[in-house]
Amino acid sequence: MPLKYTKSTDAKEKITLTSSLVYAEWQQSYAPVGQTASFEIGTLFVGQGAPIEAKGKSKKGKSLGTVKGKVRANKFIGEFTIPADTKLGDMVYFDVKLPKNGLSGTSNSVAVVPPIKVTDMSWSASEARRGDVLTLKASVENLPDAAQVKIIIYEFDRDGANDKITEIPATVENKKIELQWAYEYHEDTDEIPSDEEMQRYDRKYNPPEYFFTVKIDKQEFGREQESGLLEFRDWIGIELKDVLGNSIPDERYILYFADGSKREGSVNENGFAKEQNIPPGDVTLEFPDLNHVHFEV
Repeated sequence: MPLKYTKSTDAKEKITLTSSLVYAEWQQSYAPVGQTASFEIGTLFVGQGAPIEAKGKSKKGKSLGTVKGKVRANKFIGEFTIPADTKLGDMVYFDVKLPKNGLSGTSNSVAVVPPIKVTDMSWSASEARRGDVLTLKASVENLPDAAQVKIIIYEFDRDGANDKITEIPATVENKKIELQWAYEYHEDTDEIPSDEEMQRYDRKYNPPEYFFTVKIDKQEFGREQESGLLEFRDWIGIELKDVLGNSIPDERYILYFADGSKREGSVNENGFAKEQNIPPGDVTLEFPDLNHVHFEV
């Protein structure tokens, strides 16, 4: 709401700001039975922390309950759970009151629809390496074709503090979601437990694991790792040649990893070696018998 000041600027003037309820809207175009439906309320000049309440109803007289809270930054966000016995096709809305500001209003109405279900979530593989392209799939019920959803990929933490890796838009087609994701490892190496720390607690290195969820409006399906866990497995290829491009055979090397551990080996008669299942992060390669030259890989 634009404000226009027309009085003199060389004297004190009193301005009265009028509180108002700007909007009360559902954040989705439907209300699934037995699931949540989110809403947002916008205000002006009601004061930070002003008490507010929203009372949910249906056109056929079904109560959705009351949500109470306080306005922050001129907004209030909440959700109602649509009762399981609400009739399909009924329309739901909510009344808003700000008792200390003397304001009230009513939201728009949305239709009650069957509950949305997301099943058969899966990865195309159980392990991934850098650069692998994986296919993510899921089946969706009670959502129309061309509906837009989001796929969220998390790094799994056994303590529950899962880290969001990326968020990818997707489209429902023939009641299914399918997309491809090119895997890259992006973890900060300072968060990788050191080899010393692992040994101190008698633990072994566990490679990162990932799961994905499907987010439809404010609902997120798959938070219990229904997709299964994708395990990260890294590897490195080593090829040793002289300045003329000739292979150097049977040379000893040492690999130093981001977690503080190391691994030793030798290239074969063609100057090649491959190390599987290495810890993630930066790797330093050393050929100790070649004038102590260090190579970064």
